[in-house]
Amino acid sequence: MTGDTPLDGDLHARAFLARVLEPGDEVGGRWVRELGAAEVARRLRTGGPQLAGVTDRRWNGLRARAEGTEPERDLSAADEAGVRYVCPGDVEWPAQLDDLGDARPLGLWVRGRPSLRMWALRSVAVVGARACTGYGAHVSATLAAGLAEAGWVVVSGGAYGVDGAAHRGALGAGGATVAVLACGVDRPYPRGHTELITRIAEQGLVVGELPPGEHPTPSRFILRNRVIAALTRGTIVVEAAHRSGSLVTARAARRLGRHTMGVPGPVTSGLSAGVHELLRGDAVLVADAADVVELVGDMGELAPDRRGPVLPRDLLEPAARRVLAALPGRGTAAPYDIARGAQTTEDDAIARLYELRSLGYVERHGDGWKLTRQAVISVRAGRGRG
Repeated sequence: MTGDTPLDGDLHARAFLARVLEPGDEVGGRWVRELGAAEVARRLRTGGPQLAGVTDRRWNGLRARAEGTEPERDLSAADEAGVRYVCPGDVEWPAQLDDLGDARPLGLWVRGRPSLRMWALRSVAVVGARACTGYGAHVSATLAAGLAEAGWVVVSGGAYGVDGAAHRGALGAGGATVAVLACGVDRPYPRGHTELITRIAEQGLVVGELPPGEHPTPSRFILRNRVIAALTRGTIVVEAAHRSGSLVTARAARRLGRHTMGVPGPVTSGLSAGVHELLRGDAVLVADAADVVELVGDMGELAPDRRGPVLPRDLLEPAARRVLAALPGRGTAAPYDIARGAQTTEDDAIARLYELRSLGYVERHGDGWKLTRQAVISVRAGRGRG
């Protein structure tokens, strides 16, 4: 992974900067955009002219972090762990990350065999509360399994709660999933998910901005969320309280022009309050994978019609249904009144009434007609659905 080619030079410079600059540093990103990674790395390493946009104190802090930084050691450690460093301009780089502008990652450390670029083209983020309810875990796993079965890649953060349930749902369906970590990809976090993240690396991808061995911090979790939002076509929030980091992901997705979706929950649950807040805004309510695919998928990928069960009265001809609906719920009615209610002639109404009697819907009482008990139930059910 060493050499003197321009690509190797850029790769080493970016690996160097990944240790010096924090993820999402827009000032550093502007430096790289204007001067190139190699020049920014050179100035930080050698103490060249101070770059614009930072105080002397900040510059000295970056210079101190630059001292002793050895990108070759990080690249070698990554190679030994089966991790590659993917940079902007590489064939595997997902172009949608460029939408982050100067907050774009310097590069991504990738653990796993599949192509990150190809997987990201058809991916959806599923995020939510760490301390989720049983409802949240069930919905997340079911949603992720449905997406995986439909050929979509499920992206999440590898955390406890909704994240873990989503990853497991995709894996259980034999599908594809990506965990975006806020630490080095060689250091699974949380530790309780070591087995899960190892399995994701074997069946899918584990990615992150931070070099091998780096630990997570609260700010790194928040900044990681912008990568999840940018990498995918849309973000689904399953459960989230008002101050949940998952809402940061959803809002980033909205700013980037991605689809923002939410799964509603009980109005009595604080863990659904943040989702309901999103749904009162621009987010779209989704209930299952079909809803999601219809929103983020290609033209023609439509969710099935949502209908109740087919009732026997649904199989009647429209004219017969109108006559049936014209009969009162209680008591009898004369053919003339039934015909007027059905907007037809009296002769046609009588013919339809005899047809309905043969099917067990009505019965004759003298000169009037009334619904049978079975028909009363059917008509009430039909009116309730209307």
